[in-house]
Amino acid sequence: MALAKAFSIGLYGLSGTVIEIEADISAQLPAFVLVGLPDASLAEATSRVRAACSNIGHGLPSKKVVVNLSPASVPKSGAGFDLAIAVAVLAAMQVIDQPSVSGAVFLGELGLDGSVRAVPGVLPAVLAARNAGFERAYVPQANLSEARLVAGIDARGVTHLAKLVGHFRDGVGIEDGTVSAAAQDGISGLSGSQLDLAQVLGQDFAVEGLVVAAAGGHHLSLIGAPGSGKTMLAERLPTILPRLSVEQSLEVAAVESISSDGQAAIGLNLNPRFVAPHHSSSKASLIGGGSGAPRPGAVSRAHHGVLFLDEALEFSGTTLDGLREPLESGRVQVNRTGGYAIFPARFQLALAANPCPCGMLGVVGKDCRCSYPAIRRYVNRLSGPILDRIDIRLAIRPVSIATAAGLGASAVDSASAAQRVLLARKAAGERLAAHGVELNAHLPGPTLRKHFKPQPRVLRELDRMLAAGRASMRGYDRCLRLAWTLADLDGSISPKIEHVQAAVALRGTDDLAVA
Repeated sequence: MALAKAFSIGLYGLSGTVIEIEADISAQLPAFVLVGLPDASLAEATSRVRAACSNIGHGLPSKKVVVNLSPASVPKSGAGFDLAIAVAVLAAMQVIDQPSVSGAVFLGELGLDGSVRAVPGVLPAVLAARNAGFERAYVPQANLSEARLVAGIDARGVTHLAKLVGHFRDGVGIEDGTVSAAAQDGISGLSGSQLDLAQVLGQDFAVEGLVVAAAGGHHLSLIGAPGSGKTMLAERLPTILPRLSVEQSLEVAAVESISSDGQAAIGLNLNPRFVAPHHSSSKASLIGGGSGAPRPGAVSRAHHGVLFLDEALEFSGTTLDGLREPLESGRVQVNRTGGYAIFPARFQLALAANPCPCGMLGVVGKDCRCSYPAIRRYVNRLSGPILDRIDIRLAIRPVSIATAAGLGASAVDSASAAQRVLLARKAAGERLAAHGVELNAHLPGPTLRKHFKPQPRVLRELDRMLAAGRASMRGYDRCLRLAWTLADLDGSISPKIEHVQAAVALRGTDDLAVA
C-alpha cells in the first residue's frame, strides 16, 4: 500500500481554496477512481493522467488507484487539477519523492502526451497559494508571466510532465522559457491611445460633462440623435482617467485571468479598461454567472474602468435592472446551490441612447415619426431606479453644418483634461481619506450629509427640489456629490451656489424623451 499527496488550488469566483490531493495505490482490482466532488471535466482527468504517465514511461500499475480531492465538500471543476493529480500518483508510485513536492502547488492541464497546457485563473490561484503559505507554484509555461506577477512565491513554468519528473528525481532545472521584460517588471500596456478629446468638435458642454464624470467617478448618460457623437465621447472617457495603481491592476488582472482574456499573461496593464458589450448580451454575460462555476461578466471586466452600453435602450429591461446592485455596492455576488462567488465591479457606467425609436425627437429640422405610446415604451426600458443612479445626464445635440464650418481644433485635449481630473481627484482623495473612499461618487449618503454638507444658503435650490418632489433623496445626494466634484475642479475648498446650480444642470431631467 502506497499513499502520497500533492496540493492544488480550487477557484470559486476569485476565491481560492487549497485542495489536498491524496493518491492511494492498493492491491485490488485495477481501477482509477477519483472522489471528492469533481465535475464532469475533472472526472475525465483519470484518462488524461493515465495516458500522460504511460507516455512518459511511468505507466500506472495494475492495481486500484484512488485519488481523493479534499475537502470533499467543496465543488471542484476544470482541468487545472491534472498536474497535481499526476504528481500525487507518481509520488505514490515512488517515482517522485514525497518530500520534494511538499510546500508547492501544482496547476495545469495535461495532454495525453504529457504536455502541460494553460488553464484560466492562474493569477488568483497563485495569490491564494501565497496567502496559504506555499513557497513554490508550478504552473503551465504559458501562464508563467501572470503567475510571476504575484510577489512572495517562487513561480516556475512547466512545459511537460516528463521534465517535471526529471526535475524532482534528478534535480534537473525546468526550462523557464521566455518571459517578456514588461511581464518581469509587472507593468505593460502603457502605449498611447489614438483617441483624444481634441477630436470632438462642437460639443463643449458634453466634453465638460465628461471631465466632471471622470473627476468624481460619476455615472453618465448620453442621449441624442444618431450621429451626434455619443459613442465618440464615451470612447474618449478612458483617455482622461488616471492610470491604475499596481494594486488595482492586480485586481483587474485576476478577473481577466479567470475570463481567459490573455492580458494577464502580458503583464500588468495600468490603463483603465473600456468594455462595451453588445445590446443583445444576456444578463449572465453582463452581470456574471452562467451555468456551472460562476464566471465574471462585463461589469467585472470593467472594474476600475468604463462600462459603455451603446444603444442602452435596446438591452432588455431585466438585463439593465441587474446593474442596480453593482452600481451601488461595487461588487457582484453570484449565488449557487454549492456556494456563492463575489466578483469586483467598481466601474464607471456610460450609456448612450436615442431619445426615441427613430432618434429624431427634438432634432431641429427633422420630424419624429414615433407615436407618443411608442416613445414612452422605448424610454421606459430604463427603469427609474437605474436612471436615479446616473449622476450626469447629457443631451447631445447634432452639430449643424454652419457650426461645423466655423470650428477649428478643440480647445480641450485629453492631456489637459486628464491633468484637471488628476488634480481634482487628489483634492477629493485628501478630503475623503479618513472615510475610506477616494472618489466623491463613492461617498455614502449619510457620511456626505453629516460631514460634507455646505451652508444652508448654498443648498437652497436642492432643498426646494426635494420639497417639490422633483428629486429623491438619492438624487439629492448625487447632486451634492456632483457639486463637490465641480468645486474640486475649480480648486474651491467647498461647493458654492454656482457649483450646486451646475450640478442640477448636469443632473438634468428624469425624462429621457425630453431633448
